[in-house]
Amino acid sequence: MGASDDLHARALRVTPGGVHSPVRAFRQVGGTPVYMREAHGARITDVEGREYIDFCLAFGPLILGHGDPGVVAAVRDAATRGFTFGTADPYSLQLAETITSRLPWVEQVRFLNSGTEAVMTALRIARAATGRTKLLKFEGCYHGHADSMLVEAGSGMAGEPAAASAGVPAAVVADTRVCPLDDEAALTALFDREGGALAAAIIEPLPANFGLLPQRQEFLARLAALCRQHDVLLIFDEVISGFRTGFGGMAGLTGIRPDLVTYGKIIGGGLGVAACGGRADLMQQLAPAGPVYQAGTLAANPLGMAAGQATLDRLADGTAYLALEDLGQLLDDATRDLPGWTLVRHGSVCWLHPADAGPPRRAPGALTPAARARYATLFHRLLAAGIYFPPSAAEVFFLSTAHSDEDVVALAEALHEAAT
Repeated sequence: MGASDDLHARALRVTPGGVHSPVRAFRQVGGTPVYMREAHGARITDVEGREYIDFCLAFGPLILGHGDPGVVAAVRDAATRGFTFGTADPYSLQLAETITSRLPWVEQVRFLNSGTEAVMTALRIARAATGRTKLLKFEGCYHGHADSMLVEAGSGMAGEPAAASAGVPAAVVADTRVCPLDDEAALTALFDREGGALAAAIIEPLPANFGLLPQRQEFLARLAALCRQHDVLLIFDEVISGFRTGFGGMAGLTGIRPDLVTYGKIIGGGLGVAACGGRADLMQQLAPAGPVYQAGTLAANPLGMAAGQATLDRLADGTAYLALEDLGQLLDDATRDLPGWTLVRHGSVCWLHPADAGPPRRAPGALTPAARARYATLFHRLLAAGIYFPPSAAEVFFLSTAHSDEDVVALAEALHEAAT
């Protein structure tokens, strides 16, 4: 047994599944999770000293790679001033001003600790502002583990829900509707039937939690138009895509202005930061300005604010996105004839689509049991070749400014070897 096996045996005794977030357990790819001890740039090192080129990047926040010197310096400086204050402070103000001055659809912002918290807050605002209770989400989109979002499409009439987790009350499930992605007819029918009862429609404008499922501009525009027509608030969940597909995320790329938007991952530069933002009249619903309660002891902690500010400062002039697109184009070219898989890419967000599922699509359905099993084999072959990928076929992988052309070429070569 290796060091990871020993550590995992100990972890199983004190932690459910031995991990603190389910995908880390390797249940979807098999085997014992690899325990990592440190990471720098584009490399991550396990407890036995083996180094891997990291394309998981903590599932997205590390757009500058691990331990970017500028981010580390900012966090180190912040730590000398204090880990957390529990008071008003100038550091969260600076980051809020950076965001609101650059993103016109974010007139005000509230910082939180996780994407789940951000979504919970946005939904609560929407219900308070509209006086309605029902919510619309889309099949194949993930919005954290709030009860009302752990819902999937049922087998009956379109839009009828079913709980996707034990412990979700039936009363909560009853207030959430689910619509397929990329289906304007189903979307229109649902709004015709229940638009007057919906408080909000929430969508990942770039769905990236069930594979990468880029949406048509026309579908997103139709959703926005229906929301306006029925006085339903439109929420963009940009926890993954925010500041990743460009400084303005998908709202900036599509030109569609959401009423509320949720951010996470990159906004904290690798530390636990998230945000809910949007129209000022809606954000003013939050306490202490309004009647919607939300609070957090560690919200807007100065370490997270410093990491986020340093990261966004690096991204602000757009040069990082140009460099990432160059890396992405190199990966496109090097994987064009990859056996058994098709690379789907949007900027620096990438995913391997099973080729036997047909051409890439905009709705979930490609991840059959056979495709998941093939990915598990691919994952372990990549691991043996010194490439760390997400341990799930449903997860996307990422490029960072810390990756070099040589890293991308090494990935492409390892993919070709592992896929044959």
